[in-house]
Amino acid sequence: MPDLWPDQPREVELTAGDASLAIDLRGGALRRLTVGGWEVLDGYPAGGTLPGRRGGVLLPWPNRIRDGRWAWEGEQLQLEVASPEAPNAQHGLVTWQPWSVLASTGTTATVGTTILPRPGYPFRLGAAIDHVLTPDGLTVTLRVRNDGDRRAPFGAGFHPYFSVGATEDGGIADAEVQLPGRTELLVEGGLPTGGRRPFDGAVGRIGDRAFDTPLTDLARDDDGWARTRLRGAAGQLELALDEAWPWLLVYSGDSLPEGQRRRSLALEPMSCPANALADGVDVVVLEPGETWSGSWTLTWTPES
Repeated sequence: MPDLWPDQPREVELTAGDASLAIDLRGGALRRLTVGGWEVLDGYPAGGTLPGRRGGVLLPWPNRIRDGRWAWEGEQLQLEVASPEAPNAQHGLVTWQPWSVLASTGTTATVGTTILPRPGYPFRLGAAIDHVLTPDGLTVTLRVRNDGDRRAPFGAGFHPYFSVGATEDGGIADAEVQLPGRTELLVEGGLPTGGRRPFDGAVGRIGDRAFDTPLTDLARDDDGWARTRLRGAAGQLELALDEAWPWLLVYSGDSLPEGQRRRSLALEPMSCPANALADGVDVVVLEPGETWSGSWTLTWTPES
């Protein structure tokens, strides 16, 4: 089949020293991040699908909405659900949506898109993501603006899977992780049950421990940022979240298909938990013309 849009870029590539980043313009996803020979992101091939939402942008809600049902200012709303077997609205609306390059240099790129009003989400949002790559780190900033004429609720998140050297199923067992969360939201099938419990983030070696765990009450350093550290054979990663991200979901990939299972760790910055639009937990509400932004950084130290 001929290419109907031969002149349209499919992704943006940034390079800084030994670091290289590929941003997929289908969905705005972080497709690949390498540092020398280290595949820092457990991503996917160019032009491929996003198994497990690898690197995806989660907007205007992260995770799941139970049965796709929620209400806003007295209006009952119904989002499209994934399937009859999994009747939840999952991971927002932009996974397969085209994003445009708004600005780009060799080491920076801003990509943007518009979420148009539709059944189940009758709001108009503009979104832009700024990426800044250096030889030893990546800074990602999401900016959201209410481009409509009514108050707009939303949530946001990112879905990167981080690799520290494992290439086989189960290999994440040998990695060590330190998490900032002090409270765990109890979930069943990824949806809140209504309970919470204390969480000890000093995990150490992951071993056979399974994570599909939303964390909040994040411990923050004096600068206000919450930090996660993940270490393995390839080196150490530090993920830092600013105060726009009060939630971190940790997922060890136990339910992924064979060949993708437990070889990396998803560490997902989230502005709100699953089912937030329905439950009203930490939902951001923007007045017309108002903006919101949240940043996270990733730094790396390769094993010498």
